Amino acid sequence: MGVQGYGQFCPVAMTAEILGSRWTVVLLRELIAGSTRFNDLRKGVSRMSPTLLSKRLRELEQFGIIERTSTRSAEYRLTDAGRDLKLVVDAFGIWGQRWMSKEVALQNLDPFLLMLDMKRNVDPGNMPKKQAVIHIRFPELSSSRRRWWLIVEGADVEITQQDPSVDPDLTVESSLAVLTEIWMGLTTVRKQVAQKTLRLSGDRAIADTMQSWLGLSPFAPEPKRAA
Repeated sequence: MGVQGYGQFCPVAMTAEILGSRWTVVLLRELIAGSTRFNDLRKGVSRMSPTLLSKRLRELEQFGIIERTSTRSAEYRLTDAGRDLKLVVDAFGIWGQRWMSKEVALQNLDPFLLMLDMKRNVDPGNMPKKQAVIHIRFPELSSSRRRWWLIVEGADVEITQQDPSVDPDLTVESSLAVLTEIWMGLTTVRKQVAQKTLRLSGDRAIADTMQSWLGLSPFAPEPKRAA
């Protein structure tokens, strides 16, 4: 597995041998979040090489954590053992939310990962309109990472960098750090609007309910305990 065996019968040691390899827990996060195809998994682990991703998937299959479909377009599904690891992955996230300082967390800003996480957690039920286009801009980023569109159609939510060529219902402009802080539950939409670090223009109802439909990190309710 890339980690030398500990040679102990202790369940902690044996589990660490499986999960201790680089990227394994993060890959499990993506599988638990619902990604099943190779290319979709790569979006969540974009800095992981395709070769290493293939290797880790084979290892997880070997240990009975996932199973691979035999259809032409392969999919990877969690087994009962894999689904049981949600408790472990959640524990990682809760600990990190509690004890890793905000400054450390915000050293790893990534607009692609933030947009993917937002897509997964947006709550269409709290959106005032059944169909809405949200234009998100990060002025400080390069042109290839600056503009994003969040498109909500009923229960379907999509994130794209392709201009849909329609007027947005709401335009959101902030730094990547500010929107990441909001998503992590470290601040709120209202606070950042008041501080003029977050600018909202367009449909007032969508703007006023942004905190509820944005769909924060599942770990956002955990209060920070780090100094």
